[in-house]
Amino acid sequence: MKEYTETVHGGDIYRNPSVTDYSVNSNPLGAPEGVRMAVRESADRIMHYPDVRCDRLREAISGYEGIEKEKILCGNGAAELFFAVVMAVRPKKAVITAPSFSEYERALRTVDAETDYYRLKEENEFRIGEDILEKITEETDMVFLCNPNNPTGQTTEKKLLIKVMKACKQCRAVLVLDECFIDFLDDPGRYECRDLIAEYPELVIIKAFTKIFCMPGVRLGYALCGNEMLRMKMRAMLQPWNVSVMAQEAGVAALTDCGQYLKDTREFIRTQKQWMIERMEMHGYQVYGSEANYIFFHGKKGLYEKALHEGLLIRDCQNYEGLEEGYYRVAVRTEEENERLITWLERL
Repeated sequence: MKEYTETVHGGDIYRNPSVTDYSVNSNPLGAPEGVRMAVRESADRIMHYPDVRCDRLREAISGYEGIEKEKILCGNGAAELFFAVVMAVRPKKAVITAPSFSEYERALRTVDAETDYYRLKEENEFRIGEDILEKITEETDMVFLCNPNNPTGQTTEKKLLIKVMKACKQCRAVLVLDECFIDFLDDPGRYECRDLIAEYPELVIIKAFTKIFCMPGVRLGYALCGNEMLRMKMRAMLQPWNVSVMAQEAGVAALTDCGQYLKDTREFIRTQKQWMIERMEMHGYQVYGSEANYIFFHGKKGLYEKALHEGLLIRDCQNYEGLEEGYYRVAVRTEEENERLITWLERL
């Protein structure tokens, strides 16, 4: 069991002021104007408690996801919901991929769960294979998967995810599926699993407004779960009024007529990312996966410090379980900022 130390994430502009931040994978188009307006206008209602049931927000999510409102649970960002499901289930043994988002393991440590790593291998381009099914046994209480994965950006086909769901169902293990970056994919419907929550009551899908709507400072996420008892247990683990008035209004605004915004986002990410990867590979950088709005690559050691010296904040991935020094992740930002980053990488 690891020591209880502070978790390191990207986005630390507070200790690194005046940098261009490539370490956080938020939408380069910025938050929709409707979201900004909703946050400003909601300030007039901060003298009231927020709706503890998040009714309007859940109705908006219901329309967006095509899922019954009753099967939606809102939280103060996706991270809170990862902790809530762990506290609700209190697993003794859990399977997580390595590398992947560190908050899964951090949540598991709160209940002293044993962590069994499914290690993603460089020779397989850090992809999940069918051998992950061997990890799910009668002793397994919970499985965490991220699709597309963070930090690698690799996707897992729905066919394999269904096999994982069947294995979890047989073992009565809860599958927590993190889809926080799925809306950046060219074809999210190819991978989305929300249509399976009724068939697989052990499935909990967690998503967030953080990245796709570029509002990490608002803190807003939600879970989709067809298991009423599990939802009730998760709800019991959350603080009352955990989703602020501003966050609820921002969420409703984000999902109002968002089709064109999402289309523009995917088109921009696709063209910019393809251009960036081509330039990087021409200059000897090894790029893996990177199917979302960020690029995961291997480069020279010490790149993080050199970038910071140039006013560029990138994500050093060596603190991810399963990675070592030399692995990095950079976000796709505006065209001008992408040009600046790539030009700098080419000079090294």
